[in-house]
Amino acid sequence: MSESSTVNSALLEAKAKADALDGDALSFRKEFNIPTKTEIASTQLPTSEAGSEVGDKCVYLCGNSLGLQPKRTWVRINQYLSTWATQGVQGHFKPLNDSPLPTWLDADERVSQLIAPIVGGSPSEVAVMQTLTANLHFLMSAFYRPDINGKHKIILERKAFPSDHFAVETQIRHHGLDPATSMITLTSPSSPEDNVLTTEEVLSAIDAHAADTALLLLPGIQYYTGAFFDIPTITAHAHKHGIFVIWDLAHAVGNVPLLLHDWDVDAAAWCSYKYLNGGPGCIGGLFVHERNAPAHPIAGNRLAGWWGNDKKTRFVMDTEVGFRAVGGAAGFQLSNPSILDITSLSSSLELFHEAGGMGPLREKSLRLTGFLEELLLKSGIISESERELFRIITPSDPARRGAQLSLMLAPGLLNAVMRELEARGVIVDERKPDVIRVAPAPLYNTFSDCVAFVQAFAEALSVAKKEKAEERK
Repeated sequence: MSESSTVNSALLEAKAKADALDGDALSFRKEFNIPTKTEIASTQLPTSEAGSEVGDKCVYLCGNSLGLQPKRTWVRINQYLSTWATQGVQGHFKPLNDSPLPTWLDADERVSQLIAPIVGGSPSEVAVMQTLTANLHFLMSAFYRPDINGKHKIILERKAFPSDHFAVETQIRHHGLDPATSMITLTSPSSPEDNVLTTEEVLSAIDAHAADTALLLLPGIQYYTGAFFDIPTITAHAHKHGIFVIWDLAHAVGNVPLLLHDWDVDAAAWCSYKYLNGGPGCIGGLFVHERNAPAHPIAGNRLAGWWGNDKKTRFVMDTEVGFRAVGGAAGFQLSNPSILDITSLSSSLELFHEAGGMGPLREKSLRLTGFLEELLLKSGIISESERELFRIITPSDPARRGAQLSLMLAPGLLNAVMRELEARGVIVDERKPDVIRVAPAPLYNTFSDCVAFVQAFAEALSVAKKEKAEERK
């Protein structure tokens, strides 16, 4: 049998298996606007209010960068706009009969109740506010208290998302310290190129710097590799050394089950536009363990604003009363939040609730990612010669990863591969110089999506390899 015949046979077998798996799988795909191939190729602003239901759907595996739009987002935002149009300022306080939306005064409380089960905290430990990096700054301003003669270092990973690195560096400078001596960036001894830090390597680094480390800031899931950190083990070990722990959950929230309260996490922050499908640049959130935000504390080191003030006196407008923070994470709020953002995010969080929470979604996610890995490495859809052109840098242990597989390409192939994938209606994320990140989101992606991606990826690798060979001539 020829190589092409073998590949075709493998592809037919994979499609049949995917169809069977999709028939049994949890799916909310019909609740999302899936762009068509025509739409993603178009350069024209669409005239319709929502995506087209006609045409071949693209293969969208980029929820780790921007989640797709829930169809009900249009409904909820239009309800919000109707409230604003007909009620004006009364929308802050006046409940409307038959409206599924809370008053604007209570919108932040409502969305905190929706997101609390997703992060594993009580609603009082969660605040939906600001954006990811702003929330990290607010948390560090409250809890990073360096002593130049004692604990002053902050530990993070070498390949942290740049905004985290910038936030830490500037916090250190804000306190009059030097990042060269107060910022520790971790490199994995076992995988220095990819920097997939093992739990043991993180614990060892904590031990090495424990005497003068004040704060540990790590991602729940590495954005680059998709590796899932052992949050409870690392948190407990840091606490033994008196180190405050903040987790950046940008790539973990809505992706993997989290139990922040039970894991005794001090604080955490996240965005909502990836797996939570809130929309581009949508409002972020933070978690503060109840022991770190008792009821009505004096402001202390935290930055304060009127929306974090006690709700009973918030509208008294009397500065003589002084700032008395709302108990819990809500006391970290500053300005009144964007109701447009909260409405958009809440529409997606409704779907998480209807899906039964993170348990069923994680179960499907593990199956999706495992199926994708099998297709890439063992199915025969990708020929042996093309198989040598990439490797998976995400941990193979399902417990050590989320929904993302990061593929390291051979040098010089990325641009051609991304071009060919896009030409075939496949949307994934690139991280230069050589990585593509593929993330099947369990709410709307299917096993058939995984097959379609691998088929397109095999073809893209073949084209890129030929072009590379031509360049060498």
